[in-house]
Amino acid sequence: MQENKKNVAIEVNDLVTHYGPRKILDGINLTVSEGEIMIIMGGSGSGKSTLLRYLLGLGIPTSGSIKLLGKDITKLNANEMFELRKNMGVAFQGGALLSSMTIGENVKLPLREHTELNEKTMDIMARMKLEVVNLGGFEELMPSELSGGMIKRAAVARAIVMDPKLMFFDEPSAGLDPVVSAELDDLILRLRDAMNMTIVVVTHELDSAFKIADRITVLDRGHILMSDTVEEIKNSDNERIQSLLNRRPSNDMINADEYLSRLTGM
Repeated sequence: MQENKKNVAIEVNDLVTHYGPRKILDGINLTVSEGEIMIIMGGSGSGKSTLLRYLLGLGIPTSGSIKLLGKDITKLNANEMFELRKNMGVAFQGGALLSSMTIGENVKLPLREHTELNEKTMDIMARMKLEVVNLGGFEELMPSELSGGMIKRAAVARAIVMDPKLMFFDEPSAGLDPVVSAELDDLILRLRDAMNMTIVVVTHELDSAFKIADRITVLDRGHILMSDTVEEIKNSDNERIQSLLNRRPSNDMINADEYLSRLTGM
């Protein structure tokens, strides 16, 4: 694996999480360097969305630590986490724009929550970020008046309005046609290069992952199978990784005793 000598922006150590009695993540160790684009991939139920949830500080893990910008978020109180979130931006899968607000008002929401800027300054900052995502002049429109790709870009504008150091994307290309998806990939690359952001992207879109990733982390059943460059991932001899890359169904053998136990609840 390539040695990365940049400062570490995200560090996960021995992360274990549960949903009730069910273990979801089992001993996750991961680092993401400053200015790096890390892709998190895996099949359904692999734990990738759960990992993103805990990276965002939306749950308390069973054990382990998660350091963002040098701070262990598992030990922060509510006020400390509030301050840290000023350096974090999140673009959710469906955009998560408030339908009752204009695009401009949606983009200004983080500024209202985290700053005491006057209205004119917030307007200017919102317009600047809409220009970055090629939505200049659309601030007075409602979310219902935008296409799916435009909603995704508006969500990105909101996520970057405070110039965060860390940016998280949840399935950014989901539901988009190939051309719009490629434009969003280019936008992510521009954000990294122009704003020196550290970016984590959860996606199942292989073309997008291969285009924008510095490294790819492949999850399977709550474990990391591999975390390396695109070429190393493509050339991996791990059967489960190749099944994921080539869209082959897994041929897992069913354990008869476990299957009977699930059916009988015993």
